[in-house]
Amino acid sequence: MKKTLRSTQQLIQAGLIDADDAPGIERVAENFQVAISPQVQTQIQHEAVRLQYLPSEQELKTSAAELNDPIGDQKFTPVKGITHRYPDRVLLKPLHTCAVYCRFCFRREKVGQAEELLRSDELEQAFQYIEQNPQIWEVILTGGDPLSLSLAKLEAILARLDQIDHVKIIRIHTRIPVADPQKISDDYLPILKRQKPIYIIIHCNSHLELHNDSVELINKLVDNGNPLLSQSVLLKGVNNSAKQLEKLFRRLVELRVRPYYLHHPDLARGTSHFRVPLQEGRDITAQLRQSLSGIAQPLYVLDVPGGHGKVPAGREFIRREEEMTWKIQTIHDTFIDYQDQLQDT
Repeated sequence: MKKTLRSTQQLIQAGLIDADDAPGIERVAENFQVAISPQVQTQIQHEAVRLQYLPSEQELKTSAAELNDPIGDQKFTPVKGITHRYPDRVLLKPLHTCAVYCRFCFRREKVGQAEELLRSDELEQAFQYIEQNPQIWEVILTGGDPLSLSLAKLEAILARLDQIDHVKIIRIHTRIPVADPQKISDDYLPILKRQKPIYIIIHCNSHLELHNDSVELINKLVDNGNPLLSQSVLLKGVNNSAKQLEKLFRRLVELRVRPYYLHHPDLARGTSHFRVPLQEGRDITAQLRQSLSGIAQPLYVLDVPGGHGKVPAGREFIRREEEMTWKIQTIHDTFIDYQDQLQDT
């Protein structure tokens, strides 16, 4: 039975990298976590999958514009494990471990770090913060991957959120249904069916990730009464064409998953090889509007660096100033200059 690959030596033994490339990959692994689940290993022959998970020496290239905290989580962290950027909702991050580690992750500086796991007293402080802020209507479980938690820990967190009257909506952001669906046994399903709606947001970037085991789990979750949405990242070489995205979004809708967000890639360190020009993203999404039903079209968004929040990337919110410079209207009606930071060609 296959195991999750976590070291350079394991990648060599599995035939995923050459021994000659090991020194460079080892340097990458010293900075950013590596994990390739058994499920992903069965799909790794597809370039759109391989690029997302297999470490590359290109990750060692960084620019001055790239940031350790590209979307500004830290400045909105009142207590450990909580990000409170928008008035009516908070992120609750009980852990920072995942079944797999995406090479473009905007939290790649923190994921996989043991000290980021919330101790019981830290988790209690996070719950108390939510209790003391009655404007919080929605709690978004993220991290890390919340479905990486044990059944008992996940149930305890959901039960505690159930007790907070002003919290009406719970959201779970996860990669598990496409990257490690075997993790979710049927025992999880009753835990995810509660009085308060639990929305599950599946991170999926290619229709090739929607394999048989993934489809089976998605069907179970929908039949369990959990509304399912998706979020995707626009990634060079993976899905930066209208044709590839159309395949993805059509397949998701067929599976009763509503496409929610298409993210412009964040300015995370060592990710410039994934980045596409903002104009290209706008052109692609304009093409999708011509060919896709409205229920199959996610909102194309840019998470403005520095913690200014997500902004729809349509021309009513973003306009070009110069060749590589854009003027972004934030949710606070302020304007921020944004520069495309692409890998040199």
